[in-house]
Amino acid sequence: MFSYHPERILVQEESWQDSVTSEILGRLPDVEVCTVKESEIRPVEPCAVSEGPLKGRDTLILMRYPGSFLKRCQGSGADTCCNYYVVSCVWNCHLDCTYCVLQSYLSSRALIVCTNFEDLLNEVHEKLARFPQRIFRIGTGELADSLALDPLTGFSRRLVPFFAGLSNGFLELKTKSDCISNLEGLEHKGHTIVSWSVNSNRVCLTEERKSPLLEERLTAALQCQKWGYRLGFHFDPLIFYDGWEKDYREAVKEIFRTVDPYGIAWVSLGALRFPPHLIDQVKKRFPESKIPYGEFVPGHHGKVRYFRPIREEMYKNMIAWIQEEAPRVKVYLCMESLAVWESCFGLNSCNASFLSGQLDKAVCGE
Repeated sequence: MFSYHPERILVQEESWQDSVTSEILGRLPDVEVCTVKESEIRPVEPCAVSEGPLKGRDTLILMRYPGSFLKRCQGSGADTCCNYYVVSCVWNCHLDCTYCVLQSYLSSRALIVCTNFEDLLNEVHEKLARFPQRIFRIGTGELADSLALDPLTGFSRRLVPFFAGLSNGFLELKTKSDCISNLEGLEHKGHTIVSWSVNSNRVCLTEERKSPLLEERLTAALQCQKWGYRLGFHFDPLIFYDGWEKDYREAVKEIFRTVDPYGIAWVSLGALRFPPHLIDQVKKRFPESKIPYGEFVPGHHGKVRYFRPIREEMYKNMIAWIQEEAPRVKVYLCMESLAVWESCFGLNSCNASFLSGQLDKAVCGE
């Protein structure tokens, strides 16, 4: 499934020098193209992209990003951070899930592709070369879906072979899409994990309506497994509602009915969380959504989330269901406190170093 087709493309003047620009425009020959100055886009940070005439998912912006591509995940600093890194070469997402934090984090709704892709690769190479004894897990799914625009950008065809040549670098492509065709035939050497954000079928139908259904995502995951890629699954966000137990139990079963658990690097769990002001935006943009009417309390990093007993109930059930199906699969929590970790896993201690070490072993296949 690939449904994104912009009505217009804005190209920053400096981006005409990049091969990415001509490649993308070659795939969209029927779309109006306009050249704009750097000052009209203001590419200082994602949140600084001016709104003005750039509203709407129907606009695709091709621009050069002058800042650092490689950054610590925003979970860094949490008491159970996994020391994950992110590179963001695409900003925004046309899948438009109701709960998506990007609708409050990015001030423009346009989709943005950074065309100075070679700068990204050089930055990653230089960083990893300075720390050859350290494992780096790096994902592209923070400010956009990793693969939803890949038929246009072709970025995966550069990233996967690039990471195959890094002894201490591992790439995670995190997606809700089934846009996997570019991954076929690439030399990955086990250094790329293809991960899916998954949810119950009910949530897929009501809150992720522009994304493939769970069955379609798993069909894509199985194909990637046949191509030799290891997989990841992220139940994030887990959404609490009447009947969630039955629905999520079935989702877990469906995953392990479809793919080989021995080819799964990890499964993460994270309960719904978002900035408080997002509630009003969801009510306005998605009046049929039930998400704004849950019971939330202030949590980590200024976000609101479910009461701790609700989160622990969901995590404990999910962990039990996953371990019942695949006892050896690594399961971890995203953005949770030490107290919740200890309650759910029975651990006396789980700090950033512990979690990072466990995931480093998982990514290396240990």
